[in-house]
Amino acid sequence: MSSEIPDAGWDELDELYREVILDHYRSPRNPVPLEAPDIESEGFNPFCGDQIVVQLKLDGDGRVAQTSSRGEGCSISLASVSIMTELLKGKTLSESEELRERFRALMMGEELSEETLLAMGDLEALQGVRKFPIRIKCALLAWSALQDGIDVYRAQGNAK
Repeated sequence: MSSEIPDAGWDELDELYREVILDHYRSPRNPVPLEAPDIESEGFNPFCGDQIVVQLKLDGDGRVAQTSSRGEGCSISLASVSIMTELLKGKTLSESEELRERFRALMMGEELSEETLLAMGDLEALQGVRKFPIRIKCALLAWSALQDGIDVYRAQGNAK
């Protein structure tokens, strides 16, 4: 498990993105576990050992009120989950799933509009990861855990 981002293939814009990734890696957002989360899910990548825990607390309207994440892994997986916890606040679960799909599309190399990229905030910084296909799973780990957690929440009879 490396805590550094690969150097090969990075240009000036990628250097700026690298700083965003390292900032989230070194100073993760929302690391404090939540009491009685509505959604809790773990993500594990058996290939590299990265593991994360995602927690969400919903408000009465079904919007994400609080988020938490913690884990161990590379700078990419931990930056991705940190950014995710910031972006999910105030979103419904459906909006969260839409964001997950847009991020997945970005990671798979699909062209997204400038407006869509701007709405993704710091997630845009992770698009350089596409140059390293093996690391795409690192960037998507938290998002897969999020979807798993939402699926379990809904399977338990929660319609939000």
